[in-house]
Order: sequence, then C-alpha cells, then structure tokens
Amino acid sequence: MLVLILSLVVLLVIGGCVCVFWAARGDAPRWARGVAKVTLLGSELARSASRNSGSRQSGGDD
Repeated sequence: MLVLILSLVVLLVIGGCVCVFWAARGDAPRWARGVAKVTLLGSELARSASRNSGSRQSGGDD
C-alpha cells in the first residue's frame, strides 16, 4: 500500500514538472498553467520550510 501511495506522489510530481515546462514554453492551456502555478507554489513552500528547519538546527549546541 505504501508503494502505491509513493508511486502516486511521484507521478503527481512528474506531472507538475511537465506542466511547468509546458507553461514556460508559452503554449500551454489554462489548466496546465494552473497546475504549473500550484507546483511552483508548492516548491516555494517546501524550500522555505527547509530553510526554516535548517536555521533552527544550526543554532544549537556550540
């Protein structure tokens, strides 16, 4: 069951990346541009969460 869920997540990530590439070319339909925006927003949220957790960990036991 876990393999199925992880496979679905990987397929969604790959689909989002394809939509970002397609939208960057300029000839994507509206739905693909929407998926690309959501994908880019998700990547920004993950990046900021990673940055915040890294700064909390590095401030520790010196």
